Amino acid sequence: MELSDIDLNLLVLFQQLMVERRVSKVADNLGLTQPAVSNALAKLRRIFGDELFLRTSGGMVPTPFAEQLGESVGYALGMIHSGLNQRTQFTPATLKRTITIGMTDIGEIVFLPALLERLGREAPGVTLNTVRNNAAHLREDMEAGKVDLAIGLLPQLKAGFFQRRLFRQRYVCLFRKGHALDRPKLLLSDYKAAEHLVIVSAGTGHGKVDELIQKAGIDRLVRLSVPHFVSVGHILQSTALVATVPERLALKLVEPFGLVVRTHPVKLPDAPISVFWHAKVHREPVNQWLRSMVFELFGGDGPPGAGLA
Repeated sequence: MELSDIDLNLLVLFQQLMVERRVSKVADNLGLTQPAVSNALAKLRRIFGDELFLRTSGGMVPTPFAEQLGESVGYALGMIHSGLNQRTQFTPATLKRTITIGMTDIGEIVFLPALLERLGREAPGVTLNTVRNNAAHLREDMEAGKVDLAIGLLPQLKAGFFQRRLFRQRYVCLFRKGHALDRPKLLLSDYKAAEHLVIVSAGTGHGKVDELIQKAGIDRLVRLSVPHFVSVGHILQSTALVATVPERLALKLVEPFGLVVRTHPVKLPDAPISVFWHAKVHREPVNQWLRSMVFELFGGDGPPGAGLA
């Protein structure tokens, strides 16, 4: 098939269907009637010889062929959009818009204070919004321009996305000061004997840490499991539990909650934390400025916990 065989507007409509999954929503987005969208979909079906989208109670579900085609179409349209808008100029001080970043609750604790402070000085008209980077539709929302950046360990963002590593994150043990384990070095035998707080962070790279500990033959006594990291400081502050957490989060919690960080006695691989953005905004000035700010504030593998036991 040649490019001259298909109308670019049909591919735009196809991409909208991949993101929205509803004919009515696509019609509203593109300023078309629902019959016009249905007719365009019928043309696409004839061109590609595939149903492309199947109607279900939950909306239009793409076929396997549409999923495969969607990666290439999304990337191509993104590059075209980027090329058409690369000359756009802006001044951060006068910028007025909402920026949305995908991150975990760890990211909100580690990144947001410094990022908000910088935005307040350089771009006071910017409002910051966060969404979970393990959300089911993160990929589609980034393709549609609803999410500007995502930060974390996100292997699902491949074709059509750029990424740059911020740092490699190691895991440490965290518990309250005065704990029975509050000694210069945490031994593996002490770790095994302790009662543990486990954070079941489903859908993120952090969730794999517990699997690795189990594979190492470590049978922990888990006293409490929680689905997020936000409550970790409060829980450890008033209990004798021990938690395995990312180092940068641990160092943020030490002073406010009176905690102690120790090198983990189990050999765990570092987790690469990266920034991801879609090809459509690769040359978009606001996104370039935002990425540069994130890299400057948080990039580098420097030893944030130098001197840990």
